[in-house]
Amino acid sequence: MLKTTSCTAEIILTTLNSRYIHCAFGLRYLYANLGDLQAITSLDEFTIHERPLDIAEKILKKNPKIIGFSVYIWNITEITQTIAMLKQIAPQIIIVLGGPEVSHAPDQPDVVELADYVVMGAGEISFRLLCEQILQGKKPLNKIIQGDLITLDKLTLPYDLYDEEDIRNRVIYVEASRGCPFKCEFCLSSLDKTSKPFKLDDFLEEIEHLYQRGARNFKFIDRTFNLKVATSVTILDFFLERMTDDLYLHFEVIPDNLPDKLKQVLTHFPPDSLQFEIGVQTFDPDIQELISRRQNNEKTCENLRWLRQNTGAHLHTDLIFGLPQDTLNNFAKSFDLLVSLKPQEIQLGILKRLRGAPINRHTDEYQLRYNPLPPYNILSTRDIDFSTMQRVNRFARYWDMIANSGRFPKTLPLILADSPFKHFLQLSDALYAQSGSTWKIALKRLFDLIYGVMIEEMKADKELLESALIQDYQRSGQRGFPDFMQQKSMTKKHKTGTANKRQSRHYS
Repeated sequence: MLKTTSCTAEIILTTLNSRYIHCAFGLRYLYANLGDLQAITSLDEFTIHERPLDIAEKILKKNPKIIGFSVYIWNITEITQTIAMLKQIAPQIIIVLGGPEVSHAPDQPDVVELADYVVMGAGEISFRLLCEQILQGKKPLNKIIQGDLITLDKLTLPYDLYDEEDIRNRVIYVEASRGCPFKCEFCLSSLDKTSKPFKLDDFLEEIEHLYQRGARNFKFIDRTFNLKVATSVTILDFFLERMTDDLYLHFEVIPDNLPDKLKQVLTHFPPDSLQFEIGVQTFDPDIQELISRRQNNEKTCENLRWLRQNTGAHLHTDLIFGLPQDTLNNFAKSFDLLVSLKPQEIQLGILKRLRGAPINRHTDEYQLRYNPLPPYNILSTRDIDFSTMQRVNRFARYWDMIANSGRFPKTLPLILADSPFKHFLQLSDALYAQSGSTWKIALKRLFDLIYGVMIEEMKADKELLESALIQDYQRSGQRGFPDFMQQKSMTKKHKTGTANKRQSRHYS
């Protein structure tokens, strides 16, 4: 089992996760493939909510010689601050960086200047060799080291490194394959040549061990889980044979590939046991062609309808605003179409500049202007001005609070009516005008804000709106009463369950 509590360690593998519930899957791969160096290595995970000063103190207590940081777009700021402190306090410590945020020379962040070495790309073998050289006093002359690619069957799998705390309280990340055959330019997976599977029998043996140890929340990070349907069916059958009330599986699936064999097995899963992350991104064929995205829109719509009508899977769909050639009106069409397909969640993403992503070739022609600070979100384009971009940013935040949260199932249809994007944008603009914020809005206040905007500005039917809001508020289990309900009686709903609360609201 993985040990992270030793008093000293010559090598520390570390990163800052966005939340405690997340696990550093990549670091477990590095640790699993360290060979004899495991005995002198500690894996220590933190979160971006901890102070860099405190992180530095905890790391330095172990008196390491080498510290390896896994760097992503969501933790680059905090890692940069932590490394800056470490280099001030203990400049003799060798800092090694890896991860997608530092793997695309010469397009690299400032933190690279603070580090001693950078391992670009796959690091399972290259990091071990680098540590061996450093500890032997044979420091490589080249700061940038290209990771060595090896066949997947040569890797030591990391699943036994999930400890009991991980299994009880964290998402268990797994992968049946690596890579992606598609070339969507906004995604770093477009740099992959193909998708390569792990040996299925070995993979399922590892999953069986995790299952026997009590793991029930599995998140597959395969970019294209349903690419090889025979493999997908085998994995799904494996879990069906072990189905329990608390088993929960997350897959990222290709939206236009749902053959009958896959449909058949999906119908056997009970509600609340499956979540599919489905990247639609845009329904515009011209934009799809521009960014090298192959997607059969008709088939995508057909499959989404089938999933909603015939399975209990929770559909988490994605749209991206700010793609080259996109406009507000054009995005509205994609949004309205996706709403009509009734997925439980629509994640509205704002285009971000990922280092190394091929979409960067469009920057000049389409005047793509990005935030220079992480997460490098787009600020304006040739066709979308900054003000409009900010409106959609707020739209996305309010949509998450109101629609994706599952807290307003009765009220949301009244908001959207016959023109979802237009009406929700109107609501969003008015909510921001009244509240001045998209954050830290208490649920009780949100109910009152929605009521006021819909009555005063959207001219909603007062009786229908009050009925819907009251039902939604009763369902929320909140104490007290919003202002508009002060004179109305309500029966408090008993609070139920804690697992996957956000998803379960869509089925209540």
